[in-house]
Amino acid sequence: MSLEDKIEIVKECLKDKKVAIGFSGGADSTLIAYLASQISSDVLAITIDNHLFPDNFLKHTQDMAKELNIKHHIIDINFYEDDEFLNNSPSRCHSCRNLMYEKIKEYALKNGFDYVCDGNNISDLVIDRPGILITYKMEFETPLIEARLTSKEIHEYLNRNNIRYSRSTTCLATRIPTDTKITNEKIEKIKKSEEVLSDISGRELVKVRDFNELSICELDSFSEIMNDKSLNEINNQLKLLGYKKVCLNLSPLDDDEDIKLDYENNAFQYQLPFSINIENTKNQLEKNIILKNPEKIQLEKIVINKNGLIEGNNFKNYTEALSEFMDILPKIRRNI
Repeated sequence: MSLEDKIEIVKECLKDKKVAIGFSGGADSTLIAYLASQISSDVLAITIDNHLFPDNFLKHTQDMAKELNIKHHIIDINFYEDDEFLNNSPSRCHSCRNLMYEKIKEYALKNGFDYVCDGNNISDLVIDRPGILITYKMEFETPLIEARLTSKEIHEYLNRNNIRYSRSTTCLATRIPTDTKITNEKIEKIKKSEEVLSDISGRELVKVRDFNELSICELDSFSEIMNDKSLNEINNQLKLLGYKKVCLNLSPLDDDEDIKLDYENNAFQYQLPFSINIENTKNQLEKNIILKNPEKIQLEKIVINKNGLIEGNNFKNYTEALSEFMDILPKIRRNI
């Protein structure tokens, strides 16, 4: 299926509907907002201010909504008042999305927007993001998943059509290891550190991971900083912010997620980075199951294993294998 064919599927999902979008101004939600602004009967972008995003986050969402000529509403939820979130358990992102999506849906429905969607795409389903379970629980629509659009394809479409979007929309709490308490002081230190890293490198996509006295800097390109002057400046400025050691992760950040199967002899294997809830997944696949036990679900050509390994056999070609793999991804229910 071509990229344009996939875009048409998204348009059909949005056409003539009153669409409310959980809006961050990143690539995914921007694509939905852009398409909805052309073909939907009414469009509302809803942004959550949880006090944990970069300083320019809200302004960017406001600017984008004006640019697209759509309504925009900001909901303030101070996550510093939520002890469960601040404890930063491994299910942090699940709890976070639960808080945000409840408010988004409540406001959307109250204001007459009956098609409430988020920007999850198909490649999000092969990444360790437990918040997807809230998307299902809250019954948010997922037009990008329906169209099987990957992050790579979404970026390609936006860039081809000169549609601007932010590459820095992730919550800064994700820079802190789980089971380490989230504090305002830590978040502010990370925020200022990322501003330093972005200013010196000239890159928008940067992250500074906080391990107390140790920081790990990540970028999508190192071309502007691989010199003594830049490296010393980063080191000195982050130490002034409170880090004793400043490290550089030499694996570049990549937000162009795609899905590629390890395919050979009409078969494939794909290891998901999480375990699978067999019982909940079975409920999504009831009519297609050949065999089910506590460790796996067997379909006609695909086996879903509890440990996250997906196995496929007897395909005519790679295209058919990828298509069937993408078909079952939205039906998989992971463990947290």
